[in-house]
Amino acid sequence: IKYNIPELGYSVVSSDKIIEQKVLGFHRTDLRNENTRASSLDYFHLGSNTKAITGFVAATLVENNKIKWSTKFFDLFPSWKNNCNPSYYDITLADLLSHRAKIQPYTSGLEYQKLPKFSGDKSEQRRQFSKYLLSEEPVKNTDKIYSYSNAGYSIASLMLEKVSGKSWEQLTHQIMSKTLNVKIVFGWPNKHNINQPFGHWVENDTLKPNPPDIEYNLSLGEPAGDISITLPDYSKFIQLNLQGLLGKDNIIKSSTYNYLHFGLNEYAIGWGNVNKNNIQLSEHSGSAGTFFCYTLLDKINNVAYVIVTNSATQGTQEGVFKLLAKLRKKYGLKVSK
Repeated sequence: IKYNIPELGYSVVSSDKIIEQKVLGFHRTDLRNENTRASSLDYFHLGSNTKAITGFVAATLVENNKIKWSTKFFDLFPSWKNNCNPSYYDITLADLLSHRAKIQPYTSGLEYQKLPKFSGDKSEQRRQFSKYLLSEEPVKNTDKIYSYSNAGYSIASLMLEKVSGKSWEQLTHQIMSKTLNVKIVFGWPNKHNINQPFGHWVENDTLKPNPPDIEYNLSLGEPAGDISITLPDYSKFIQLNLQGLLGKDNIIKSSTYNYLHFGLNEYAIGWGNVNKNNIQLSEHSGSAGTFFCYTLLDKINNVAYVIVTNSATQGTQEGVFKLLAKLRKKYGLKVSK
């Protein structure tokens, strides 16, 4: 109520149990009744927390010897070389997924508005998008370890499609739904079911729900930020990651989980990290402007926190991190600060 968040969910898990989980509020600000009341079956849009799922999908292919982290993009697409910027000739799967390929960011709507019109299904449009990206100049940032890029994940998805013979959507659905037994949808929750949560943004100083037919399409950057999932199912995915970080093999090996979270400094594969002294934290926030998701895994204390909302205002984010501080004070902070 204080931070004007329509619906909020949070989950605290250890490697072997759900410690606390709650969803409260309403699907939309303009219609509050029993039919729109929060439910554990509600889907939330993950935004850029989708990147960890794409990284996980890549990891399963690496473990099955379909591809390597060191595989170069142009080893799979040699015919593209002549029409692409030579600066990208040596970029690898790991470079793309860790934001080290220096692909332009495409983190704002303005960048997408300047693109030419692409045709075909989502996979074909991403293919055309990737050709365009690889003809651009690279990001200039010699003083930074990595350059955050949604677009790099679109290029990486082509590599996964090439070696698997399946679209990124097919691959992700297969691994998440069939292997992990968690249900996902691509795009906004209310696009698939009008009774699911609406995203919200501010119009004329008022928080407004976004209708399912809103002309806000993330399909070009879908592998970077366009999955929706329920809080219990997303918590299950996070719990698998925590188990792996603590030495347990499950769907993939423990060593692979450690590579995904801590294999590279500051940002590994779909996860930002802090790894020094007796602190090992991996985290990510995600938002396409209408939902907000924050996830923190505390390896040392065997606890992970997930907070999801269906708005992404400054007030929403302030409320999310106030709640995180309370949860960490209650369940963590034995060692980490």
